[in-house]
Amino acid sequence: MFAHDTEATLTSTAALINTDSADDGELLPDVAALDAWIGRNRYTGVLRHNREELEAVRALRPRLRAVWGTDEDTAVELVNAMLREGRALPQLVRHDGWDYHLHATDAAEPFAVRLMVEFAMAMVDVIRLGELDRLRVCAAEDCADVLVDLSKNRSRRFCESGCGNRQNVAAYRARKASER
Repeated sequence: MFAHDTEATLTSTAALINTDSADDGELLPDVAALDAWIGRNRYTGVLRHNREELEAVRALRPRLRAVWGTDEDTAVELVNAMLREGRALPQLVRHDGWDYHLHATDAAEPFAVRLMVEFAMAMVDVIRLGELDRLRVCAAEDCADVLVDLSKNRSRRFCESGCGNRQNVAAYRARKASER
């Protein structure tokens, strides 16, 4: 549905937003945790591996989350502000086993700026394709994590934290209890 880099960016952005969890607390408590998150999500470019970089990434999360569940006009306003702030200049690049994809900032820009601009570029695709409804908040009553529904039939309702399994188990137990 989306280009591979757009899907990767949307998925990693949801994972980043969910590192600020009401239930689990701060999941990026230190620079080592940020470095591990970066490694899992295959980001490239200059990394400073310091507290300032960690704080900038943490500060970015609420701005990214603000796009989830918003209307199209608000999303466009937020995305355009990110692109302007990051001085986006899209270019096609190929590296590290990835085929051609877009980079819109220099690899030497601060990591939080690169994250913000990559997300904004991915959102350009989402908005142009009329797919904002694929950015969702988990349907579990006790969860506020975000998710990206990349399923063909738009059926994904639960985040990556096991909420779907918990809901299925609860429904199963409720059915079994009602059969007695």
